[in-house]
Amino acid sequence: MAVNSTMDNPAPERNSSRTAVGAAALRAVHQLLDGEPKILDDPISARLLDADMLQRIQSDPARVQEPPTRGLRSHVVLRSRYAEERMAQAVQRGVRQCVILGAGFDTFAYRQPAWARDLRIYEVDHRATQEDKRQRLQSASIPIPANLEFVAIDFESVSLREGLQTSTLNFSEPAFFPCLGVMVYLTRKAAAAVFELVADFPANSEIAFTFSSLDSSLAESYAANHAALADRVSALGEPFQTYFEPQTLRRDLRALGFSEISFLSSEAAERAYFQNRGDGLRAPRRRVIGAAIVGSAQP
Repeated sequence: MAVNSTMDNPAPERNSSRTAVGAAALRAVHQLLDGEPKILDDPISARLLDADMLQRIQSDPARVQEPPTRGLRSHVVLRSRYAEERMAQAVQRGVRQCVILGAGFDTFAYRQPAWARDLRIYEVDHRATQEDKRQRLQSASIPIPANLEFVAIDFESVSLREGLQTSTLNFSEPAFFPCLGVMVYLTRKAAAAVFELVADFPANSEIAFTFSSLDSSLAESYAANHAALADRVSALGEPFQTYFEPQTLRRDLRALGFSEISFLSSEAAERAYFQNRGDGLRAPRRRVIGAAIVGSAQP
């Protein structure tokens, strides 16, 4: 039976994340309206949405095909696909713990493939989002898998390390940490604490993460779309806060003890996931998806 790990002194009440629902909606659109093959095969996301949102998606398909929405959808499904492939490689190296940081409405645990069945999976997020998600899972009759544990932590008010110490996570064993769509919403101090925590785990531990970068070389249209997105999420009470530049981030991660650091390029993503698609999805131009392994990865 899944365990719900909570803090002795919980943070002040917060609303469930609106951007988490938005990411689930983008993954659902990919399942419902985009072509084959799916970049991310996720039959669960649509089941977490309420009937009104599903009706809006299906009644106005042209709206979700507007270039800014299509570009954001490409990023959201790509980051999950990339992280899950990295996780599969980590499992082959012997990693048996997965800690999903800022899990939101992530669905990996509820559609986990056979190779993940030996994993202990931890979904980390603040309490309000977890409660909202669990209610939606119950309403959709989606069972909580036995290898999943919820850990309620507000990254900005509680030490991530201390919060995870209330769970069954084994700090002496390597772990895989997906951290998708999270860093930009954290203060720089909280974002740094995430990397520092992972760096303290044993060799072969890994973090797959997204970040935001203000790249002046990109087209004005991208800058305008990014600014519009920043305005929308700020209006939802979840403003962008922290930006990283890839080269500086690489240097800082290496100083923490990460020895294998990579950033997914647009060209590599296009070759691996977006070739010959007829639905207009293209690899994002931003180099904002990365991975870093603690020490040297051993097969």
